Amino acid sequence: MTSRPRILDLFSCAGGAAMGYHRAGFAVDGCDIAARPRYPFAYHRGDALEYLAHLITTGAIERYDLAHASPPCQAGCGLTVGTNRSQGWGRTHTDLVAPTRELLDASGLPYVIEQPNGQAVIRKDLTLCGEMFDLGVLRHRNFELGRWNTAKPTHPRHRGYVRGHRHGIRREGPYVAAYGKGGGKATVPEMQHAMGITWTDDRTELTEAIPPAYTHWIGTAFLTARQEVLA
Repeated sequence: MTSRPRILDLFSCAGGAAMGYHRAGFAVDGCDIAARPRYPFAYHRGDALEYLAHLITTGAIERYDLAHASPPCQAGCGLTVGTNRSQGWGRTHTDLVAPTRELLDASGLPYVIEQPNGQAVIRKDLTLCGEMFDLGVLRHRNFELGRWNTAKPTHPRHRGYVRGHRHGIRREGPYVAAYGKGGGKATVPEMQHAMGITWTDDRTELTEAIPPAYTHWIGTAFLTARQEVLA
């Protein structure tokens, strides 16, 4: 029996990205600084960058075929930046994208760095959207690919609005807003259904989650690209 390729899932949250890679054929090891009792795969609790550095130093990184990282995005997320500016809050957040990339480059692994739309400085090698996968959320996410590449999928036209209040106007639409509360935002069951996530019902985890369909697509693309190189 052929063993599964193995992926290191850094800043793993509750496992939205992990589940997609699992469905693509990977064995998954997660790492997050918070307790994640709902994470559905092998899990290390700790600082993701310290853990990655440890794996590199000890050589244990060699057990992996790919790394995925979703470093905290509040410093560059368009939603957070815009809200802070409009409210005059002036909050600051740590940007971990650059040090994450530096360590991933040092690891020698092919990798994926994920960030939402906003000011985070990453290459947008891929931009994925829920409409590409017939999901009930739009949830645009950008992905930088290190040491591998794949063709960008076509971004289809959105079918309508995201349901809820925006700028004083209530709209209906085929998508739900999977963040916040009130104003027509999605309920927890609606978030779960819209993103295809069943193993957690924690609102905060769902708000931060990547729909597994995104990384199922990415994981499949990576394995296809690797097979083409080996052929």
